[in-house]
Amino acid sequence: MKKEEIRNRVRARKSMLSPSERQKAADSVFQQLEDLAAFILSDRILMYHSLPDELSTRSFIDKWCGRKHFFLPRVNGVNLDILPYDRAHLRLGAFQIEEPEGDDTADINDIELIVVPAVAYDRQGNRVGRGKGYYDRLLSTSRALKIGIAYDCQLFDEIEADELDVPVDMVITETRTYKCRRSR
Repeated sequence: MKKEEIRNRVRARKSMLSPSERQKAADSVFQQLEDLAAFILSDRILMYHSLPDELSTRSFIDKWCGRKHFFLPRVNGVNLDILPYDRAHLRLGAFQIEEPEGDDTADINDIELIVVPAVAYDRQGNRVGRGKGYYDRLLSTSRALKIGIAYDCQLFDEIEADELDVPVDMVITETRTYKCRRSR
């Protein structure tokens, strides 16, 4: 199945989820993430602010931001900068996503765990993004544990990947955690 067909299929599936189903899924996914030893032991975590059709990350970030050091991406041309999360210093950036302001960029090699957004995943950790390659460029330079989060309806048996696609190490859905490959 082509990536654009996967994007269309997932968009249709997610549009059928009720607000209560979305909230229940988010609660389950983030509880599983919190229970992972990798999350418990990590201090410097790259998160992202979710789009309306994604599992909402906002409550999770708010819950943990005093106990973990969260970072968020900011679009910079064709790449992503990594900046510390500070609720008071966010602005609407590229693609209408709240992004951190300032010049205090972090080195991706200082990040211990990355929660990766995607349109779809497979059980091997391959992912379909939104098509711009921002995360593939960022992830290709990181040795951090990469965890994808998704609704069950975003999980496929197999996604065709090319050489520039960077897989995740785990995928967490509302019903299960998939260990995809050995972390580096």
